Amino acid sequence: MKDLLEELKQTIENARSMPMSSSAVINRGEVLAMIARLEEAVPAAFEESDRVYAQRDQMIAEAQERAARIVEEAGFEHDRLVSDTDVYRIAVRQADELRETTKRECEALRHETDEYVDTRLANFEITLNKTLEAVTRGRDRLQGRHQLDQASLDTLASLEDTGTIPPLPRH
Repeated sequence: MKDLLEELKQTIENARSMPMSSSAVINRGEVLAMIARLEEAVPAAFEESDRVYAQRDQMIAEAQERAARIVEEAGFEHDRLVSDTDVYRIAVRQADELRETTKRECEALRHETDEYVDTRLANFEITLNKTLEAVTRGRDRLQGRHQLDQASLDTLASLEDTGTIPPLPRH
């Protein structure tokens, strides 16, 4: 159709001018034939225009549907990310609370264990002190008996020397 209009324009521009006038001489048959061809092309051009216009509307509708889906998916993704972030924050807070609880329980258990061990060691110390005292007393008794024995022997020896008792056999 564009070619037909260009051809008609060229025909009119190239037409012979009338002297002393803005009128031009054109070939009536040739121009009428061009106009007839234009009349035939115009409905097809309008049909093509309507088809393109309908496709444009359909494409716009499809693009709007796609945009709506993308926005909806983005909303879901946003909600998921926010949810994941909330879940993460909650998990971190719970982990911190659990860590603090565990730390307090460990400290309490350590303190309780230290008290138990200290009590057991104190009892052991008392038992060892009593045993040590018993050993010391036993040694002292033995030492005292040895001293008595020695004193007795010294006394006997001095009596022997004086002749008050007969001498003891010596091994």
